[in-house]
Amino acid sequence: MGQTAAKTITERCEARGLRMTGPRRVIARVLEESPDHPDADVLYARATAIDPRISLATVYRTVKLFDEAGILDKVEFGDGRARYEDAERKHHDHLIDTETGRVIEFVEPEIEALQERIAAKLGYRLTGHRLELFGTRLKKD
Repeated sequence: MGQTAAKTITERCEARGLRMTGPRRVIARVLEESPDHPDADVLYARATAIDPRISLATVYRTVKLFDEAGILDKVEFGDGRARYEDAERKHHDHLIDTETGRVIEFVEPEIEALQERIAAKLGYRLTGHRLELFGTRLKKD
């Protein structure tokens, strides 16, 4: 989007011409303030703590709209729940603890370089990627 791109989810929605109702503004704010990857139920709980009139259906419609507009990325971590994160967050990959569901964000330059080399070797320039690793914590004896 360039250097003049709006920074917040709300600003990007407005820049794309989306009608920002009160509930949508609350949901956007909750997403902006979320350090994790909330699903619709978590978003609903957080949004209704701010405005109890927001319905779960409104949350579902809003995240679908934001996803289709390229504001959010929908991510799935193998637990059957769609989760959401800001599409313009700094790039990172995910490690998902399959026992607890904990999601750890990480950046590993060696993996990034390897992916670039693989794409080039196959005759491509990467325009994006997602990496989700699944594992269980190593137990100490």
